[in-house]
Amino acid sequence: MNSVKHVAIIMDGNGRWGIKNKKSRNLGHKEGLKTVEKIIKSSIKNKIRYLTLYAFSTENWKRPKKEINFLFNLLESFLVNKISELNKQNIKLKIIGKKKFSKKINILLNKSEKQTFKNKKLQINLALNYGSKSELINAFNLIKINKVKINEKNISKYLFTSNIPDPDLLIRTGSTQRLSNFLLWQIAYSEIFFEKKLWPDFNENDYNKIIDKFYNIKRNFGNI
Repeated sequence: MNSVKHVAIIMDGNGRWGIKNKKSRNLGHKEGLKTVEKIIKSSIKNKIRYLTLYAFSTENWKRPKKEINFLFNLLESFLVNKISELNKQNIKLKIIGKKKFSKKINILLNKSEKQTFKNKKLQINLALNYGSKSELINAFNLIKINKVKINEKNISKYLFTSNIPDPDLLIRTGSTQRLSNFLLWQIAYSEIFFEKKLWPDFNENDYNKIIDKFYNIKRNFGNI
């Protein structure tokens, strides 16, 4: 049976859910945050060590300014109101991506990372202003600056996910079958599950079913 150390999720469908159910993309994002909390709890139950959530991509800056502002207000509220609870649960928060946000958000992100740094039950990697192509370019630039050899080990070392095992499985909700510039290097051998449900409708039972399927997959890694 396969073990699951690291799950990565593309949380797709919040906006579409909001339009369909509330006639507001923003309310869909708010509802999606409830799903995040459910999946965090389920990850702990399943003894998963790392959970990487694609929250805001480098391409998401193209969205309407009102929606972007709402998303970061939602993030700010989460950090202010939930980080102490995560800390009590022995959960570590790590941001992957470039921290080019408002001064207030950057302070909150740094404070949250520092506050939860020693926690070991679950590490949540929150992908913010993240794009895999820019991550790889950044890694190659660091290799150049540090004058080290270009090889797989050093590329992995200079990624935002340095010292984090590659995802065992990737889940994308929202009935869309693409990777959207997410962890392109890291998911080379991840098992990929595309889920029809929009993110706010995704629940613990759906999550557990995917994990159960993963347990029974024969993983060859190029072998027979």
